[in-house]
Amino acid sequence: MATGWAGDGAVQDQIDATVKDAIKRARSQLPQGPGLERCEECDTEIPVARRQAVPGVRLCVNCQEAHDREQGTVAGYNRRGSKDSQLR
Repeated sequence: MATGWAGDGAVQDQIDATVKDAIKRARSQLPQGPGLERCEECDTEIPVARRQAVPGVRLCVNCQEAHDREQGTVAGYNRRGSKDSQLR
């Protein structure tokens, strides 16, 4: 049961919006177009199994891991406002 100005489902709506934003962000980062046979970073051959598993692949496993580490983790902060501001 919500109190104040927030509706009964306000917290769940905020959670759902955060999840949808994360899904949208992850999908936008998926590779597009045809995959490469050789890594665009180090020029090693990308195995056929990887090219089939990841359509549009552009990096070998090692370079992809390095790229992912550089990207870091995204904070789960909802830009629509904090929970406290939603419930007051």
